[in-house]
Amino acid sequence: MNQTCLSARQVILHIDFDSFFASVEQEYNSKLRGKPIGVTATNGRTCIIASSREAKKLGIKTGSRSYDAFKICPSLILVPADFVKYFEVSKKFLRISQDFTPFIELFSIDEVFMDITPTLHLFNDNPHRIIFEIKKRIKEEIGEFITVSVGISHNRLLAKLASGLKKPDGIFEINKANLDKVYKNAKLTDVCGIGERIADRLNKLGIYNLLDLRNENIHILEKEFGKVYSNVLKNIGIGFDDSQVVPYTLAPDVKSVGRNYCLPANEFNKRKILQNTYELWEEVCIKLRRLNKKARTIGFSLRGNINIHKRKTFNFHFDDSRQIFNLFNSLFDEDKNIFNKKGSYIRQISVWVSSLEDAKNLTLPLFDTNYKNNKLLSAVDKINERFGDHTIRNGFLLYSDKLTTVPNGYMADKYERTKLARESTLAPA
Repeated sequence: MNQTCLSARQVILHIDFDSFFASVEQEYNSKLRGKPIGVTATNGRTCIIASSREAKKLGIKTGSRSYDAFKICPSLILVPADFVKYFEVSKKFLRISQDFTPFIELFSIDEVFMDITPTLHLFNDNPHRIIFEIKKRIKEEIGEFITVSVGISHNRLLAKLASGLKKPDGIFEINKANLDKVYKNAKLTDVCGIGERIADRLNKLGIYNLLDLRNENIHILEKEFGKVYSNVLKNIGIGFDDSQVVPYTLAPDVKSVGRNYCLPANEFNKRKILQNTYELWEEVCIKLRRLNKKARTIGFSLRGNINIHKRKTFNFHFDDSRQIFNLFNSLFDEDKNIFNKKGSYIRQISVWVSSLEDAKNLTLPLFDTNYKNNKLLSAVDKINERFGDHTIRNGFLLYSDKLTTVPNGYMADKYERTKLARESTLAPA
């Protein structure tokens, strides 16, 4: 390794936990170690949200249905997810990371970017020394079954790509010397920013790897993807990324708050769909109030064998789930005839709010008719914060199952990432 070269340029690490949820479960329960396990969002869920290394080797991937997974491995052990436990592990890891650089960006609950450029000289300009020390402390302070894979490069794009090329528990560096070889062998979808659909469209243009993408004429890309995204793709092709690692303390203000939920099965019952939607709005509003924000725009998407998508901006602000649910209901009712068709079902629900304003900056009416309701919401929030979200629930949710409070996709949203990072800073070691 050319250490002189490394110390003269930006050095970014992307640290990615290996089989995070499953590894945490195996760390806490020795009976699960060495066995194929699948983590599910709740008891009875049909979708596996994380699988252990042993299960992955058998072909059981994230998103697999438990029914299909048991066909592959009848001895598969299903474990309900414990997100409180996972967040605690993440906080421990963040406390470790903060000893090596102040420039840490949470990309998800199990991924961080670290800009070690300012502190590299403290480790003889050798990023491997920092990585080995981080891995050592993870084993000592978190557990032997918790491992991470680390990518090293001069920007975030390539560092993230590198972390996935030597899993599990690996270290890989992408530099100018090996970039072409990496790009020739890597899949298009290995890069953050290119999903399966984009890859399919690129394949139709004769682009099958990242070197092909680099060499493709920009005008051909523009015809297929437009000017903006074609430039994004071209930058990926040449390995260019000028985005910086943004510490959580400097993160930009929240512009929207949303929640996405995949139902455990196709849901035909309209009332159950509405109950699930109400609870999602409840979680969105809890976050709004914790952020001291109010919204003016609501949007939602209901997907199944029918699809309903709506968005509307109002001339007033809100942070109360009952009020938002009534607004949602008025928009939903416009499409009630679509849902009333025989056999109509919904499988995925997404809700969000935007056009946010700081609550303290909004002008209060001379006579605050919502005073009692606001006091009630404040009291309910305090109880739920102390005893857990949804301890107190609206009567409309009677007999409905509680949802997990962690967003689907297992990426903590901006509020959760900031909260996680702050708690890791304030919590005792």
